[in-house]
Amino acid sequence: MADTTPHGPWPWLKPAVFAGSLVPLAAILGEALLGRLGANPIAEALNRLGLMTLVFLVAALACTPLKALFGWTWPPRLRRMLGLFGFFYASLHLATYMGIDQALDARAILADITKRKFIFVGLAAFLTLIPLAATSTAASVRRLGFVRWKRLHRLAYAAAALGVVHFIWRVKKDLREPVAYGLVLAALLLARLAVHLRSRGTKRT
Repeated sequence: MADTTPHGPWPWLKPAVFAGSLVPLAAILGEALLGRLGANPIAEALNRLGLMTLVFLVAALACTPLKALFGWTWPPRLRRMLGLFGFFYASLHLATYMGIDQALDARAILADITKRKFIFVGLAAFLTLIPLAATSTAASVRRLGFVRWKRLHRLAYAAAALGVVHFIWRVKKDLREPVAYGLVLAALLLARLAVHLRSRGTKRT
């Protein structure tokens, strides 16, 4: 199969994905400036930023199964960028909640975390992402060793699962969208398990 990496026939791939990943943020900012985010613009911005976090996390997790199932070489090369954009949108989501929605009121934020379970789970998801973002560089792989680094980055599944729970508990009634993300995440987990079992069987033979 021909190499379709950004250094091969598709040099535009990473720049295009990078630019496209900023479009949702530009849309939110543009609509906010024009007063088109609805009756509760803060809640709308929070919802969109949270959704984009989940979209990028799921997209990053899909990269390895896509390579294993279809032999595509380009998805894994986008994995780090997609994962970092997930952390980027998660950071904006949290900053909007703390800085705008709660006006940096520490007591109100702490009360929300302790009393509202969906906020507690959302914070847990964000905290899970921090070590992943902090060790996303090639230098971190060398420092930790590939095996330890790989084990650490399996936390991405935990972060995405916590994000789905956060989403479900946040919407409360119309669960179709968060459940759809949950099903996609479950499918990705099963695909990774199948790839793992197949690789173990190959090694034994």
